[in-house]
Amino acid sequence: MNMEEVYQFLKDAETYYLATMDGDQPRVRPFGTIHMFEGKLYIQTGKVKDVSKQIMKNGKVEICAMKDGDWLRVAATLVEDDRTEAKASLLDAYPSLKEMYAPDDGNTQVFYMKDAAATFSSFTKEPKTVTF
Repeated sequence: MNMEEVYQFLKDAETYYLATMDGDQPRVRPFGTIHMFEGKLYIQTGKVKDVSKQIMKNGKVEICAMKDGDWLRVAATLVEDDRTEAKASLLDAYPSLKEMYAPDDGNTQVFYMKDAAATFSSFTKEPKTVTF
């Protein structure tokens, strides 16, 4: 298992759930963006959203996705990458987002995963963990 398999699982699942902390209250919402750029996994959001404010206060998050009876949990710290190249690369991978976002619009925000531990699980197999 490696980071590419984490990327492919999340891409194939299409929707994953991102948990953040809002003070002492967990918050969970569906996400669909996952992107590989310069050897790191990235997600995207808008700076105007509560999720952005929560990540900026506490970058520790957890992601969960399910596909074909298997599930994946990823615990990571999200780090903002404010470079236009990183934003443009992600938006190029998700052309439909270009209707709402642009790399230099002051709202588009991308984060990469740092200190990540991804665990693949199912009811029929032993869990497998990969770190990156």
